[in-house]
Amino acid sequence: MEVLLSPISEAYMEWLEVFIDDWFFVFALVFLAFEFLRYAIYRKLNWTLIGDAVTNYITLAFFIGLTFLLLGTFYLGTYYFAFQLAVFDIEINWVTVLICVVLADLTYYWEHRFMHRVNFAWATHTVHHSSPFFNISVAYRFGPMDSLWPLFFHLPLVVLGFNPIVVLFAEMVVQVYQTILHTEVIRKLPRPFEAIVNTPSHHRVHHGSNRKYLDKNYAGIFIIWDRMFGTFAEEKEEVVYGLVTPINSINPLVAFFHGFYRLGKDVWEMSGFKNKLGVVFGPPGWKPGAAKSKSVPAE
Repeated sequence: MEVLLSPISEAYMEWLEVFIDDWFFVFALVFLAFEFLRYAIYRKLNWTLIGDAVTNYITLAFFIGLTFLLLGTFYLGTYYFAFQLAVFDIEINWVTVLICVVLADLTYYWEHRFMHRVNFAWATHTVHHSSPFFNISVAYRFGPMDSLWPLFFHLPLVVLGFNPIVVLFAEMVVQVYQTILHTEVIRKLPRPFEAIVNTPSHHRVHHGSNRKYLDKNYAGIFIIWDRMFGTFAEEKEEVVYGLVTPINSINPLVAFFHGFYRLGKDVWEMSGFKNKLGVVFGPPGWKPGAAKSKSVPAE
């Protein structure tokens, strides 16, 4: 217990974040090679699948470029400014880091749900959902503004008193955990795991465009959030991956920008200023007078 409560330096947390993130990326590439071998054995490997995987990593490069150029300094600067207003002075130790990871996971659930249910946020998140395949490379398929929304949702953790480095580390842990969920190799795990934590089975549901799977299983690490808030669905029927309205392209520029193109087109074609606002702030597929979208894309 003394070790768990011993102070940890910011420098060590920064090093640990980079170390885990970098080495997990290497692992993901090795695992992708294994998945490709599996596709080949089952005679499912084709140039479209390979091209889609390449597109996934190109969108990652676009995402990293935009993040560093436009949001990196703003993101960190906002966190450290908010940290000056912190309500509590929370020490950095393994116990507080673990608490922050759990809170960041709960925060991610609501951030993720927001990105699915508000069209201007969905415009960037739809990139992640647009692949008709499901392998570990899809985990690295990012949209132009995917690094913006976590800032607003995780900022309260900084104001609460968690060090910005700890919050960034917690965000990274939640994201890294989800990476391995993007696979068809692992089927269902033992029931205790399926009941508590997010699994590849649960996340396959989340990526389905099947009607019964839409807007389900938003969880990062713990599937209990979906069970608590009524958004859980079990994998039963075969999952059809991708969007309700597919992009039908492996062009990385189409994949990266299609969400904002579709949003702009829908706003332009919608009559009436109030209805245009409905398109921007309503759920995907919003129409005037519709209580619920009938064509909501899903991750």
